[in-house]
Amino acid sequence: MKAFESFMIGLAGLRSNKLRAALTMLGIVFGVAAVIAMMSIGEGAKQETLQQIELMGTNNIIIQRQAIKQGIKESKAMFSPGLNLEDAKSIKELVPLIEYVTPQREMENKLIYKSYILDVRFIGTTPEYPHTFNSKLEEGTFFQNFHLSEYANVCVIGSAIKEKLFKFEDPLKKKIKIDDQWFEIIGVMAPKDISSSTGGLGLRNFNEDVYIPITTMMNKLEPMAPPQSNIEFFYPGMQEPANVIDRNSVDQLTAKVKNSDYLKQAAYLVEKIMQRRHYGIKDYAIVLPEELLAQKQKTQRIFNIVMGAIAGISLLVGGIGIMNIMLANILERTREIGVRRAVGATKIDVLSQFMYEALTISVAGGLLGIIVGYFMTSLISTYAEWKTIISPFSVILAFVVSVATGLVFGIYPAKQAAEKNPIDSLRYE
Repeated sequence: MKAFESFMIGLAGLRSNKLRAALTMLGIVFGVAAVIAMMSIGEGAKQETLQQIELMGTNNIIIQRQAIKQGIKESKAMFSPGLNLEDAKSIKELVPLIEYVTPQREMENKLIYKSYILDVRFIGTTPEYPHTFNSKLEEGTFFQNFHLSEYANVCVIGSAIKEKLFKFEDPLKKKIKIDDQWFEIIGVMAPKDISSSTGGLGLRNFNEDVYIPITTMMNKLEPMAPPQSNIEFFYPGMQEPANVIDRNSVDQLTAKVKNSDYLKQAAYLVEKIMQRRHYGIKDYAIVLPEELLAQKQKTQRIFNIVMGAIAGISLLVGGIGIMNIMLANILERTREIGVRRAVGATKIDVLSQFMYEALTISVAGGLLGIIVGYFMTSLISTYAEWKTIISPFSVILAFVVSVATGLVFGIYPAKQAAEKNPIDSLRYE
């Protein structure tokens, strides 16, 4: 018997009981859809993480101010200057692997333009900021070194600020009011894609920031609250620790390494410099985005394995369903098998017939599962607001696994049918 004839006989067997075939197929359909949906979530999260790490700069070493408490017995603590501009100068001079060291000092204040009043985060920084964080300008220019030396009242606004205040006008050369002082807008930052699901990376919405020269912030703007020292001293009998106010402190230093191959070596040198300058006091934290990426990817791999296992269980259940239905189907069609064997069909013919039935169910279920998987992924992206990416690999993998499931779980029932004795099958009632 030819393969095509075996296939047609198997197809006729499925058509004879459409409801049973459809129910058998459901396990494969939802298993394939689950595989595609879970892998699309994992791929979307992976791409999102890579994008957010890019915002931090994969070549960057981030040094953040960290508040600590030290007792009077640790006399070295009082000599730690806290994170400041001198740290940036020392790192740039002593580590030849470093290309830029960009300081950042933050304050929150009200921004006033005409009748608009916004609560905004202001970032005091230097002209190297766009190079350090791979940022681009949509309009105008970033401030230059002469703006720093002149304590100039200039600023660069984020794209979200532009959308809120200057929807129908050009923001360049317009003036905004900050802390009773007027600042001229000289540039607008290009928008950055910030995900709401990256809180674990400590990222904020850069599009809502306003950038001003750090010297202007330190010398001309009064913060809403005095900047707290990195170290709070307390003595016996004191009700509250005494705060040391240092107006030259910064919140963060970002050192950009020339070559990412030497990132860890540069970080080691930076750590040694900071230890010496801060007298061994850990009033700072060094963060490597590369290490954050590795940690995030490890977590993502675990997530993918768990989700893949859940989807695999769905396919396993579908495969067991195929086996159970086919075994029941063989039992019902015992006389048919006996008749076919009696008129000359070989064991291979009977085996092929039932294998084609299992294969048809798994292939049809796989194709429907791909369609359902696309639909599920769309729903997840729309209603859960998760970024999802359907890769060709996930579709091919899900389909191949569905076909393999049908074959594996169809072999035993097909073999059972082929091994039946023709005489006993004809006598079966």
